[in-house]
Amino acid sequence: MDIRFGTDGWRDVIAAGFTFANVRRAAAAYADHLVARGGGLVLVGYDTRFLGREFAEQTAAVLAERGLEARVSVEYLPTPALSFAVRRYGAAGGVMITASHNPPKYGGFKLKGPYGGTATEAIYADVASRVPAGPVPEGRGSFGTFDVRDDYYEALEALVDVEALRAAAPRIVHDAIGGAGAGWLAGFAARTGALEVIEVRGRPDPLFHGVNPEPIPANVGSTAELMHDAAERPGAPLFAAVTDGDADRLGVVLPGGGFFDAHQVFAVMLDHLHRRGGRGRVVKTFTVSRVIERLAAARGLNVTETPVGFKYIVDAMLAPGEPVLIGGEESGGIGLAGHLPERDGIANALVLLEAVVTSGEPLAEAFARIERETGWRHAYDRLDLRLGGAAAMAAVKERLADPPGAFGSWRVAGSEDLDGLKLNLERDGEVAAWVLFRASGTEPLLRVYCEAPTPADVTEVLAAARRLVEA
Repeated sequence: MDIRFGTDGWRDVIAAGFTFANVRRAAAAYADHLVARGGGLVLVGYDTRFLGREFAEQTAAVLAERGLEARVSVEYLPTPALSFAVRRYGAAGGVMITASHNPPKYGGFKLKGPYGGTATEAIYADVASRVPAGPVPEGRGSFGTFDVRDDYYEALEALVDVEALRAAAPRIVHDAIGGAGAGWLAGFAARTGALEVIEVRGRPDPLFHGVNPEPIPANVGSTAELMHDAAERPGAPLFAAVTDGDADRLGVVLPGGGFFDAHQVFAVMLDHLHRRGGRGRVVKTFTVSRVIERLAAARGLNVTETPVGFKYIVDAMLAPGEPVLIGGEESGGIGLAGHLPERDGIANALVLLEAVVTSGEPLAEAFARIERETGWRHAYDRLDLRLGGAAAMAAVKERLADPPGAFGSWRVAGSEDLDGLKLNLERDGEVAAWVLFRASGTEPLLRVYCEAPTPADVTEVLAAARRLVEA
């Protein structure tokens, strides 16, 4: 079968496409890519999914057999911790066995560059060109292990103001959804004494406690209930940090149980980094709220927009010229200057906590202030539509070639096609919303994104979009 590298690696259903035989083919291709560039050390990590360690060990054995020094993590670990280890130990690259936020039945194979972050489009393209057509024998190479936890925690201590946190003694919840972030934020808290972490779904679980490991409202009901009840108690948690299956993405639940989405997290973090003296470009994917570009303009910062996929943000972070202050995507992945060219849900939770502690401004109030300043109101949602094969997708693309002039009470004011088709929407003479149609790069889905001033506006636009797609 073909091994296709999408927006961030190769993913497929475990025991169907994601098999030991196919993992060995992917490992062989990556080994050949690295050997052609001089070889060296390669680090392999894995998350909490079924057979994660076994897939990692087979990968390492193939890498070692082809002349590379391979090491496997001593335990499951977050993807950003693997990326950090690649840079910290001077490795030529890394492999993370994870399907990130995808459903439990999926396995995945992510690649990391020597700079300590998501592999670029060029790396993935070269590896894809080297995948053997035929089978690769079971690896017989010997490999070692590595343990990056203490070094990673040391990097987090350098990233945030630990003394300010320690003085405030804040309390937060961490919902790991049974994924690779389980225990890692609590471990940092125990090491530093800078905060108290209440763990929810902190037991590693390959079935992710019955939900998909994506930090979106549909999957955080139990945490929302906890935060709703806790809001009325003294010493309530400031927020709940929710990390995805490999802990590179972050979602947030507020006191009272409301969801604080990735766009809002991005905006508050950008505002905070600028306030503490950070400068540089802001990079956002095509799916991110327009509040980000307006806030950046208000702070005198340049904005670069990319297609969907954190690898494009990494390209911008590694490019010469004006450095990047922060880069982020709609799905909760944010990379920070001074840390890694990589998404890091653990680090971002701590930076967000620092923002609340040092400003004294709760998250909801901080974002409401940003909305007032930028003149952009934000509500957001996304549909994931299964269309039943290539023919159905082709029919939708044909309909989108000549889209309607309106979506409910919103008139189409223009279009953009950086990645999929985005239609800018106006009402009462003001462009204040958009809807985007885009095929997923990791699952057989059509994703429909919408941002508008109110939840009711979003519902109206998405209902019209669904009718168009399913006609």
